[in-house]
Amino acid sequence: MTGPGHNGGPTLEAGASWRRHCWTAARGSLLPKLPVEIVRLHVKRAAEIGLDYKTYAGVRAATGHDLVAFLFSTNALRLLRAGDRVAGQEARHMAAASGIGRLLAVQPPLDPARVWQGLAGQGIAVDAAARAPGLAQNWGETRAALLSLMAGVRAPADRVLLIGETALERDWAGAARMAGFLPADRYFGRAAPDAAARA
Repeated sequence: MTGPGHNGGPTLEAGASWRRHCWTAARGSLLPKLPVEIVRLHVKRAAEIGLDYKTYAGVRAATGHDLVAFLFSTNALRLLRAGDRVAGQEARHMAAASGIGRLLAVQPPLDPARVWQGLAGQGIAVDAAARAPGLAQNWGETRAALLSLMAGVRAPADRVLLIGETALERDWAGAARMAGFLPADRYFGRAAPDAAARA
């Protein structure tokens, strides 16, 4: 039992390293032995929602759950001013994903309703859109804002993957205890700037 003054660190009880070793060995022996049928289902599901298999499998292994929604930031979609549109290939990538909810965290000065309508005009269905948490909000307020947005798909936070662009957005995933954070460049398959310069 932990009491006042406990820092939440690892247990000092005897056998902690043995339990860690057993857990690591058990987990390691499980992953390579997934039945081929399960791996095929995971590959199919990853393609269906627009993720590469390695990313999808990593999220599944970390959370133990399938994903039910993506939370995109307007930064990830490179929507910075009113009237901006999602780039053609990226819009097609988002629209083609099926069996997954789409949520949108809208950065100021953009209006969530207008961005939502703009995406609908591009053929991208969005289940819910709301103002993104700001710099002035504390950890609890950020968590509450994100959980309120995720209520739009009735999804537990650990089944929603955040697709973002900035370090602040990466922190949102931790604040709301989401399935994880995926950089937009990786989700959309954007070339890294230095790789594009070399090509």
